[in-house]
Amino acid sequence: MAFSEDIRTCLSFDDVMLVPKKSSIASRHDVDLTVYDWNGDPLKIAGNRMLAPIFAAPMDTIVDARSAAVMAKLGVVPILHRYCKANEQRSTYKQVQDLLEDHQDVSPVGAAISSKPSGLDQALQLSDLGCNLFCVDVAHGYHEVSLRAVEELKKSIPDAFIIAGNVATRDAFDALADVGASAIRVGVGGGAVCTTRLVTGHGIPTFQSVVDCAQSDRECYLIADGGLKTTGDMVKAYAAGADMCMLGSMLACKRESPGEVRIIDGQLFKRYRGMASKSAQQNWRGRVSVVEGSDSWRPITEDLGKAIERISAGIKSGLSYSGCASLESFYGMSDFVRITPNSLRENSPHGSGVESNQ
Repeated sequence: MAFSEDIRTCLSFDDVMLVPKKSSIASRHDVDLTVYDWNGDPLKIAGNRMLAPIFAAPMDTIVDARSAAVMAKLGVVPILHRYCKANEQRSTYKQVQDLLEDHQDVSPVGAAISSKPSGLDQALQLSDLGCNLFCVDVAHGYHEVSLRAVEELKKSIPDAFIIAGNVATRDAFDALADVGASAIRVGVGGGAVCTTRLVTGHGIPTFQSVVDCAQSDRECYLIADGGLKTTGDMVKAYAAGADMCMLGSMLACKRESPGEVRIIDGQLFKRYRGMASKSAQQNWRGRVSVVEGSDSWRPITEDLGKAIERISAGIKSGLSYSGCASLESFYGMSDFVRITPNSLRENSPHGSGVESNQ
């Protein structure tokens, strides 16, 4: 029987805080967010250096040619979604490359593929265009089909950087690493527009999954994906052992982001939806099976560039509070404490009255 009296308690991002440490960092601008490879050199994918530890989720309201180019120029690694015809995805990849032709030192650009045999065919055709970063995009990555897809992709394109997942446990992480994954998305059901936990009853808080998977001895990068609401959550994820984070909602509904636009009471709103939502399924395959995503409208509040700048600044500020000048040193220098619900309430602004300029 699955249930036992010693069933363990799992922690979410809201259950913990990081302990401030003595710091000698003069400015958060001095904090280095470079991602390093297993040899201690800056991580490069297809010759492009990872400028920041951030991926953009492969969703149709997050990444298109325009937003991908903006992200790559500013250090975020965009992953083109797969919810379109194969030739349309290849065309988008070429458009992004054209937009980046005159720019040096940009982040790599990747593409999501399915775990079906057609996904491998698509990867091979994208490889001919110069793409060397692929995301085998599966909601439940601990599956024989997913494992086989990663293994076949690694055999077919040995030098490819392969992102696999999503997973929630160390066993799943190790299994995907063993068949050739370069990095693994850790987190099941925690996304802002994901309803998997409500529909299936399955999932583990993403923070706990990161803590567990970070104990792996495999040389495979860990990408925290899902449940990241703030830069503070991202900082906690890095401290818990994540090498990178993948963002959806934090990059959604910006002025350059893809998505349908509406005017509601004079305010511009943009659509943000999960790729397993009813509308997304209907759009990209003309039918709906199990709905495990929601559809939302959010106000357009800022440029994508401003959002990325704010996110990077928040991460750097977070590292400085632990006295860390680099992401590389952060994991070993940070300490967590568990907090109570009262502490959680204290974390949010709770002042009253009229703000003063004095």
